[in-house]
Amino acid sequence: MAFKVRPSQHAGSSTQAKSTLSATAAAALDRELMSSCAFSIDQLMELAGLSVSQAGGDGLPAEYGKVNTAENASRRRLVKQLSDLNVQFVEDFSEALKVSDHVVDAIFGFSFSGEVREPFPAVIRALQETKLPVTSVDAPSSWDIENGPPNNGLGSTFHPDVLVSLTAPKPLVKHFAGRHFIGGRFVPPGIAQKYDLDLPEYGGIDQVVEVGANGQRL
Repeated sequence: MAFKVRPSQHAGSSTQAKSTLSATAAAALDRELMSSCAFSIDQLMELAGLSVSQAGGDGLPAEYGKVNTAENASRRRLVKQLSDLNVQFVEDFSEALKVSDHVVDAIFGFSFSGEVREPFPAVIRALQETKLPVTSVDAPSSWDIENGPPNNGLGSTFHPDVLVSLTAPKPLVKHFAGRHFIGGRFVPPGIAQKYDLDLPEYGGIDQVVEVGANGQRL
């Protein structure tokens, strides 16, 4: 999937704006959002959750397991909030699918690489086999951020119905054929310019924008 590019607005630059963010650049941009841009991890999680829900997925924001103390505190708060809302935590994913009507896949995120390790292989197999609609966040779980789905084996036949790219699309979008949304309205113009990002315009108060195969806004 390709996205149109425009000339960079950097003074004296001869490069073109990028349509995707590598894992390294995405991690650096996240760090900048939480430092010079003064976002908290809680705010970014809420904005991510809002983007996913506007694109058709249900539920509160999912977080990606991190080791930072502040982020562990955020995780504890989220677990408490979910428990108070009587949202169940399940042990058997396959059984949970039987009483579900939509799946939000936010297991790994853009930093994933290598083999899928326990306890997740059974979950990926269930995602491959389910007939339910699946919305993946940033990267379909088991996909390589640069190269897309594995060539064979676990995850090779997992193709979600919807992809919500947070901040900006990742290189794997060229392998994705479903409905594609970008949720990055919170990215300040200065940050988008610094990373030479060519982001679509958002309508009204929407936090997401749907784009077509050529990157055009739908």
